[in-house]
Amino acid sequence: MRLIRDCFFSMVAFFAACAPTGQQVLPDRATTETVAAAGRKTDHAQPSAGAEKAANPQEVMDEALAFCQAAQDYWEKGDFDNSFEALDRAYALIVSTDCGDDADLEQQKEDIRLMICNLVLRIHASQHTAVNGASKAIPMDLNPIIQREIETFQGLQRKFFTASYRRSGSFRSLILAALKKAGLPEELSWLPLIESGFKIRALSSARALGLWQFIPTTGYRFGLKRDRWVDERMDVAKATVAAVAYLVDLHGIFGDWTTALAAYNCGENRVLRVIRSQNIDYLDNFWDLYEKLPGETRRYVPRFLAALHILRDPKKYGFDLGDPDKPPDTVEVNVARQLDLKQVSKLIHVPADVLASLNPDLRIGITPPREYALTVLRDKEKMLVSSLEKIPVYTPPKKRFTIHHIQSGETLSHLARRYHLSIDAIARVNKIKKTAVLHIDQCIKIPVSTKTHGRVSRVERPGKTPVTKPIHYRVSRGDTLWKVASRYDTDVASIKRLNKLDGEQLHAGQDLVIRPNARTREIPANASGYEVKPGDSPYSIAKQNNMKLEDFLRLNRLKPTSRIFPGQKLLVEDR
Repeated sequence: MRLIRDCFFSMVAFFAACAPTGQQVLPDRATTETVAAAGRKTDHAQPSAGAEKAANPQEVMDEALAFCQAAQDYWEKGDFDNSFEALDRAYALIVSTDCGDDADLEQQKEDIRLMICNLVLRIHASQHTAVNGASKAIPMDLNPIIQREIETFQGLQRKFFTASYRRSGSFRSLILAALKKAGLPEELSWLPLIESGFKIRALSSARALGLWQFIPTTGYRFGLKRDRWVDERMDVAKATVAAVAYLVDLHGIFGDWTTALAAYNCGENRVLRVIRSQNIDYLDNFWDLYEKLPGETRRYVPRFLAALHILRDPKKYGFDLGDPDKPPDTVEVNVARQLDLKQVSKLIHVPADVLASLNPDLRIGITPPREYALTVLRDKEKMLVSSLEKIPVYTPPKKRFTIHHIQSGETLSHLARRYHLSIDAIARVNKIKKTAVLHIDQCIKIPVSTKTHGRVSRVERPGKTPVTKPIHYRVSRGDTLWKVASRYDTDVASIKRLNKLDGEQLHAGQDLVIRPNARTREIPANASGYEVKPGDSPYSIAKQNNMKLEDFLRLNRLKPTSRIFPGQKLLVEDR
C-alpha cells in the first residue's frame, strides 16, 4: 500500500506545478481511484484476526476515520512512517467499500478521501493555504415554497423559532466575528437556527452533532478532533471556524449561496451528482436542482430563507421575539492537569451543570490529559487560579466495566452468553430493563469479571529494559529524526527535548544527544490483558475498550498494518 502514497504524491506534485500560485489543488476522484487500484495490488497486510464476516459499510467508515485520526497522532509525534501506513490502511478501507445508494455514506467516503489527501499534503509539505471569503449576498427569494415554510414557523414551530432566537444571543457575536473575518454574509449567522436550534449538544439521527451539526468525518476534515475526553464539534468557537471554512469551500465550488447551503445539508457529492445529471450545460441556482434533491434538503434551504424573512421584519409576520439571551461573561484558564469538573465546581462555588454548559466539548466532565483551556465565569477566574493546586488530579476509577458497541442482531441475552454474565447484571449497570431493545452502535457497559470472555485476569508484564546513559550521535546524510529514533529505540519527542530542537530538520555533521531505549516505559497501572478472538482487529479492540487506535497500537508495539491472531495476548487500558 505504500505505492498509494508514492503515486499519489507524484500526481499531486504534477497538479501543484500546473496550479496558479497560492491555490491548493487536490487530485479528483478519478485520479485517486487510479492510485488506489495500483495500491490494491500491493495490499497484503490485513490486521484482523481469523475469518471476518461481511463488514457493515458504516463500521468500515468509522474504522477508516480511526486510522486517519491515528495518522494525525503519529504525525504530531514525528512518526511519519506509521502515519503513512495508517493513511494507506484508511484508503484501502474506503476504496473497497460499496456505499450503494446511501448518500450519507457516500459523503463520509468523500470526506475521508479528501482528509487523506489533505494529510498527505500536510505531512509532506506542511503547506497551509489561506482562503478568501465570498461576500456575494444571499438571494432573498420569496416564492410559494418559502411562504409555506414561513407559515410553518408561524404555526406549529412558533415555540421552536422563538426559543432558538433567544438562545442565539449566547453565540451570535462570536459567529458574526468569524463570518466578518472570512468575508461571508452575516445572514449565515442564523444557519444554526435551522441546523440545531442553537443547541450545543443537538444530535441528529445521522450522528451530526453540535451547533453546526457536523458528522464525525466532515468535522475531522475541518480540524475538529474527538477522543475519549473531548469532542470539538461541541466547542462553539472551534466548530464555528470549521463551519466557516466549509462554507467558503462550498461557495467556491458552486458559486451561489443557495446551492452551497444545499450542499452543507446533504453533502457536496450529492449536489454535484445532481448537477452532472442535468441535461443543461450550466447551473443557474438552487431552484434548478430543487426537484432532484433529497426531501430534507428541499426543505432546508427554503426554511433558512423563511427564517431570514421573519428575522428581518418579525412584526410583519406576527412575531414578538423579545430580547435574545446575553452571552455569559467568561474567561479561559489553562489547566495542565486532569480535573473533574465536579471537584472544580465545588471549589469555586459554581453549580456543576453551569460549569459543564460552559465546557460542552468535555464528553465525560473530565479535562483531557494535556493542557486544556477551561472556561469559567470571569468573576471566578481568580478563585480558580489561586485554588488550582488544591483540586485533586483526576484518577480513573478502578476497572468496573468495559464498553461493548452493539452490532446488528445483538440482544442482552447474546451479551450475557458472550461475557458469561447474567442479563440482570448487564441491565442493572446500564440502568435499562431486561427486555430493552438494543440499537446498532449503542454503547453498553459490561461489568468486568475475571471470567469475562476475551480477558485474562492476570497481565503478564514484560520486563523493563534498562535505560542506558545518553550517547552522542553525529548526523549522517539522509538521516531523519524518525530514523535515528528507531535505530536507538527512542522517540522523536525525546530527541527533540534533549537537544532543544524546534523543528524536524537535521543536517549532516550535526551532533545529537540520544538516550537509547527511552521509549521503553512501565505498562500503565490500569492495563489489563486481552485475548484476541476470531474476527478481532486492532480497531475493534480499541473501540470495545474505549481507546484511541493510536494508543492501542503504541501500547502493544503494533504498526497500523500489523497482523493479529486469535489467542494472541495483548494489552488494553481499563477506562
